[in-house]
Amino acid sequence: MMQTGIRNSGSVKADPDKARGYLQKEVPELANLAHIEIIELFYEDSSSLTPSHWSTLSDLIFEQRNNFDGFVVLHGTDTMAYTASALSFTLVGLNKPVIFTGSQVPLTTLRSDARRNLVNSVEIATYPIPEVCICFNDCLFRGNRATKMSIGDFDAFSSPNLEPLAEIGLNIELKPHIRPKTTGHSYSSKFDEGIFILKLFPGLHVSLLKSLITAPIKAILIEGFGSGNFPIKSDYSLVPFFESVLENGKIIAMCSQASYDAVDLTKYESGRKALELGIISASDMTAEASATKLMYLLGKSNDIHYVTRQFQSDLAGEIS
Repeated sequence: MMQTGIRNSGSVKADPDKARGYLQKEVPELANLAHIEIIELFYEDSSSLTPSHWSTLSDLIFEQRNNFDGFVVLHGTDTMAYTASALSFTLVGLNKPVIFTGSQVPLTTLRSDARRNLVNSVEIATYPIPEVCICFNDCLFRGNRATKMSIGDFDAFSSPNLEPLAEIGLNIELKPHIRPKTTGHSYSSKFDEGIFILKLFPGLHVSLLKSLITAPIKAILIEGFGSGNFPIKSDYSLVPFFESVLENGKIIAMCSQASYDAVDLTKYESGRKALELGIISASDMTAEASATKLMYLLGKSNDIHYVTRQFQSDLAGEIS
């Protein structure tokens, strides 16, 4: 049998013995899938999680990497895509499945999706999948390609720019684009929180953004329109603001408010202006992957050239 460590980062407080007994009682079939050990790490609503929680979770998995064949992380759905994206970067080279899952309805509730998601995740964690993933509603998604799409449906997550890594029915069908094992990566779990995410909207007044120019942040992630567009004319032009931010030694990265397809800064006038200024493209990365990747890279280095180069490189399957 495979050993699978369950890391609980959910919001219901319990001790390991109670949690183990609860799972044995409510989901006894787990014992037929793997020998499970439970480590209770922290209990927070997922909307209260911070990069320090990502580091703690990553460090624990890395420290236990030789003791288990796979890991299952129980996590609230609201920020699951952020945590999975963050750990996809820190755990590059772990070469073991790290499967995030949760539920839209608690396990104790009638018609809960928790049992199915948990059983699927534990079984998936016994497969040779060397990636950080999200397993939800009979699909396995690459963690840094997934985003929460629904509040009330069981089909809560989607992977807009990459097909699922596996589909779970009568059998588990693994797809050919699962990443191969990798080697030669140095472990780092430090995240720099000095970023700001700015979502553009029609009528955004540049005067409201002036404090960001000298704010103690290292990078701004712009959620632009379409393929990376932004206002470049009249009093609403963001060009002077971007110029001042870049002159102050900050990084500006551009992702899209659209879930599907990729940022293409060569396509329209504003995108070409962005390239001229030195703004970098997030390509087809999700907003979650773009943000956590910036924090991860800034945690590794203060070298702007290194961060900008690495941000535009595929580190963990986050870019097509």
